Amino acid sequence: QVQLVESGGGLVQAGGSLRLSCAASGRTFSSYVMGWFRQVPGKEREFVATISWIGGSTYYADSVRGRFTISRDSAKNTVYLQMNSLKPEDTAVYYCAADTSRISVSPNSRWLGSYNSWGQGTQVTVSS
Repeated sequence: QVQLVESGGGLVQAGGSLRLSCAASGRTFSSYVMGWFRQVPGKEREFVATISWIGGSTYYADSVRGRFTISRDSAKNTVYLQMNSLKPEDTAVYYCAADTSRISVSPNSRWLGSYNSWGQGTQVTVSS
């Protein structure tokens, strides 16, 4: 089992930046796929970005491609989401997730059901 803890959320003006962190503990995750998702009240949780721990392959949702960057630090067991040029529509609770059944990013990495460990979420609010 992997335990995930997100941090770094907050309030920022449109056009600003935030960096979210996801610290992992528990089972060694040198071969996981990690993902970021977000959710607003009344809507389904949606895919944001994913990264393979080995090789660092990434994939992004169209809505964030070019503005967000997912990365990982193996030494710190931490995955990051750098969010630039933030928009009010980026406001959501952001969740980190781990897919321990795969070692590489795949089309399945966009789907909630592919992930078996989740963090508690961190709120990101972008004001206009």
